Amino acid sequence: MDMKKILLFCVLSLAALTAQAAVDASATYIYSSDYNQIRAGAALPLGLNAAIGLEGRYVEDKFSEEAGAFKDAVYSVYLPIQLDLDLVKVNLTPFYYFKNKSDNPLFQDASAYGINTQFVMNLRQDEVEELYTQAYIGISYARQKATLLESADWSNENYTQMAYTLGLRQNFFSAFTFHAAATAYQYPDGISRVEGFRGIMDQNDLAFTQSYDVSRALGKYVLSARVTRVWPQQQSTLYLGYHYGEFYTADPQHSILVGNSFRVAANARMDIAYNHLQNTDGKNKRDILFANLNIAF
Repeated sequence: MDMKKILLFCVLSLAALTAQAAVDASATYIYSSDYNQIRAGAALPLGLNAAIGLEGRYVEDKFSEEAGAFKDAVYSVYLPIQLDLDLVKVNLTPFYYFKNKSDNPLFQDASAYGINTQFVMNLRQDEVEELYTQAYIGISYARQKATLLESADWSNENYTQMAYTLGLRQNFFSAFTFHAAATAYQYPDGISRVEGFRGIMDQNDLAFTQSYDVSRALGKYVLSARVTRVWPQQQSTLYLGYHYGEFYTADPQHSILVGNSFRVAANARMDIAYNHLQNTDGKNKRDILFANLNIAF
């Protein structure tokens, strides 16, 4: 069974389930000078200890053909699965990028697939004081049909990469949450001679690093942190996120993320954020606007 048939089966199965269960639906729009992004998805519980979802994404590149842009918009699909076991919560998200053709003979048609896996453990859970400490481990895998620049020559490759993340979440006084994470990237097919990379996958699919930018550069590591002010009674938050990342095929960068989530109705929530990125030399600045609406049916 090919990938398109598998995805069609997943869509039909989820549609059949949603007809009989409560559903959380979400729609997201992300704007920047480089990209337009649209995301839409739905998730539903499968009993007390499991949930499954389906999400589709559309990314429009705003680059010229000479710069190596993809011929068409980039489409990808995701199948997030959550399992709540006795000692650990497991989040699994397989994903697939549909093939995108290129008119440039230097670049082959691009596609990708992979899985993001996260294991979350409760180190502390005080229900009386409403305090908790969580640690998580992320292990992600991706394989891309991509084009590499090595020693001034472009070559078409099936390129594999891994991402490993360690993270910690801690709340304070039932009003603040602190989140810190470190992600390191591994390239089983080798990275030492790679000077440039033309791939289709957003690296945030392997590990979210407090940025809504579309990043296709091959990373070395990313350090990130986030502080959130929580108002439980109003079901609202204010948050500030930051990351510093170094890459093999791009310059190092800083990212600052400021956002606000709040309830707009009994069954609806909004999340609005502003994301600023720039290289460490102060050049290549990007401003990104993020808006998400989540509705429970």
